[in-house]
Amino acid sequence: MNSDPLGGSVPEPPPPGGVLWSLAGDIRALLMLPAALTLQVAHPAVGAGVDEHSVFRTDPWGRGERSLRSLQLWVYGGEEAAEEGRRLRKLHRTIQGTDTRGRRYHALSPDNYAWVHATGFPVYQHATQYLVRPLTGAQERALYREWLQVGRVLGIHDRDMPQSIEEFWPYYRKVLADEIEATVVVEELVATDQFVPPPDRGPLPVRLLLRAVWPLVLPPLARFRRFVTVGLMPPDAREAIGLEWTDAQERRLRRFCGVVRNVVPVLPERLRYLPLARKARAEYRRELRSASR
Repeated sequence: MNSDPLGGSVPEPPPPGGVLWSLAGDIRALLMLPAALTLQVAHPAVGAGVDEHSVFRTDPWGRGERSLRSLQLWVYGGEEAAEEGRRLRKLHRTIQGTDTRGRRYHALSPDNYAWVHATGFPVYQHATQYLVRPLTGAQERALYREWLQVGRVLGIHDRDMPQSIEEFWPYYRKVLADEIEATVVVEELVATDQFVPPPDRGPLPVRLLLRAVWPLVLPPLARFRRFVTVGLMPPDAREAIGLEWTDAQERRLRRFCGVVRNVVPVLPERLRYLPLARKARAEYRRELRSASR
């Protein structure tokens, strides 16, 4: 950790070249994110906070873009990672209310904020089996250590996060058993008949084209979103929420992921990695070359 001007320490992001470094910026991570987000909002307090305070309904594309940039900063942001963590905590200070069970909640209470962070690990662990390759035991432990470091970047205390995989799984299963439900936001995220406005960013000709064909594009896009959201969610989480998944869907998912798993690694780096990840990877390579001279 580095020191900050006010004393104390500033948490560093996960190490370059680690497991998370390889996964988080790969375009295949875009297919994993809907499952993680849905699992987050299946917690009554988190779901209520998003339902009452988020702009995901009125500005879905902007919300998604900001969330993706934030996540990338946690891993590839260098000194900006901790700054982003502080920004998020400040943003969530006023988010509070009553959840679906009549309990008062605050977004930054340890149970709620730690759950939002925790969901990333089981989704990464499960989805990489389909989209990349199964993690070895050593890689899984490394991923968990790196995800703990992300938690520190977000300002979560070690005492509020399971400190090992052996501690994580009982915690995770307890939350699934005691808290998780099909909240209003979950239902919206997996709905196939929910209206979503066409993208409002990107080159003007592309936006105009999408606006013209959106009534035709949206239905299959919504079905695909539900398919990958439910399919790439860990089965125990899927069951806890009450999301149906058939053997036929599982076979379709495996065929689709097989194609993705074989195509993405042969893409050029500019297409395979998201912008912040590409930049960080290039800088890391330059540092390695300089160090070897």
